[in-house]
Amino acid sequence: METASRCSPNDHLIIIGNGMACHRLVEALVQHSQRPRQITVLGDEPSPAYNRILLSALLAGELSSEALTLRDAAWYVNNDVTLRLNDCVNRIDRQRRLVITQGGQTFSYDRLVIATGSRPTLPSTPGITLKGVHTFRDLRDADALEAIAQQGGHTIVVGGGLLGLEAAEGLRKRGGHALSVCVLQRSSRLMNRQLDPTAAKLLETALSERGIAIETGASLAALEDNGHGQVQTVTLSDGRKLPADSVIVAAGITPNAELGQTSGLVCDRAIVVDGHMATSDARVYALGECCQFQQHTYGLVEPIWRQVKVLAAVLCGETPAPYQEAPTATKLKVSGISLFAFGPTEATAEHEALRYHDPESGDYCRLLLHQGRLVGAVLYGDTRHGPWYFEQALAATDLTACRHRLLFGATDAQTALDTHASSLSLTREAA
Repeated sequence: METASRCSPNDHLIIIGNGMACHRLVEALVQHSQRPRQITVLGDEPSPAYNRILLSALLAGELSSEALTLRDAAWYVNNDVTLRLNDCVNRIDRQRRLVITQGGQTFSYDRLVIATGSRPTLPSTPGITLKGVHTFRDLRDADALEAIAQQGGHTIVVGGGLLGLEAAEGLRKRGGHALSVCVLQRSSRLMNRQLDPTAAKLLETALSERGIAIETGASLAALEDNGHGQVQTVTLSDGRKLPADSVIVAAGITPNAELGQTSGLVCDRAIVVDGHMATSDARVYALGECCQFQQHTYGLVEPIWRQVKVLAAVLCGETPAPYQEAPTATKLKVSGISLFAFGPTEATAEHEALRYHDPESGDYCRLLLHQGRLVGAVLYGDTRHGPWYFEQALAATDLTACRHRLLFGATDAQTALDTHASSLSLTREAA
């Protein structure tokens, strides 16, 4: 890659995309004394940036759409940021440093950030383009799913990860008894990337008790119509047929890297960036779900927030430490059920597994140790001590002295650690 050149405060910075990553970047830039003088944000949605994480609460009727808005249009004006919405960028001319939108507008830039995010991955399944097939990614999708819930009938949600389960629970809450919801999960358990089999089964049981049907080990084979282009039936790979007035696909994301590809930037699965978020063009950067660092692409906010910190410093003329991958803990709330997880989901022969399960309260904890050090955890229900466990894992703390107290939570385990450390100190002083 070319060496990224410093950004002058007089530069015109254009950011393509108005999602959460862009918004976080703009907030960081406007607080910096050496911010780019002119900042223009180009978004293809009709509304300013909003919190996509809260879409499920919106669908469930727990929040209004206004509550999702991160900043209103007046905030951009007050911070001297130009916001242009509802117009998709369809071409970047890197030679002339121009951005051309679908509506025919042309903008010149000195620095450019591509923060176009990602889109739901649609399987190449026969019938996937039928009417009644939807995704769950933006405000328009939430509106469509609200209409589905109010109409009632049979809804199939494809994907048993976090987004699919949030969509299913939101539909159930909004639709009531008039709507039946069934989740199809290709894996043998729900949220297989975050949960071990026990926690996944607890989650499945809780959702089933709420009226959501769960089909694990279920692969989509085809969608059939009613003769008028509307989905009517879902066929599984084992031959079973399920009624479906609507199908919601929530089974993974695909980076929106097309602008990088068509403008000649180096791309792999996404737009390739270095540790300062620069692409193969020193004046062009990429951020968030549309970018690829080494072999990593992104779907969680924590690593993207660290990318924002690096890029904001670069765009304000600093030379920060480059972005690096770091372990990430996942703290989730599915349908009012708290989950916290990091590290491997499966125990191997090299791991010592500690487990606690209280069927009455529904709390479950499984810790994985390797040579006395914590390498993984799954907490279901009571997740208060999750951050402490993660902190010990990051520090590679030898927990042998408090192993017998680990499942009792952070307070007891830390007390045992402190007592052991004091004992060692006294022993050294006596020697």
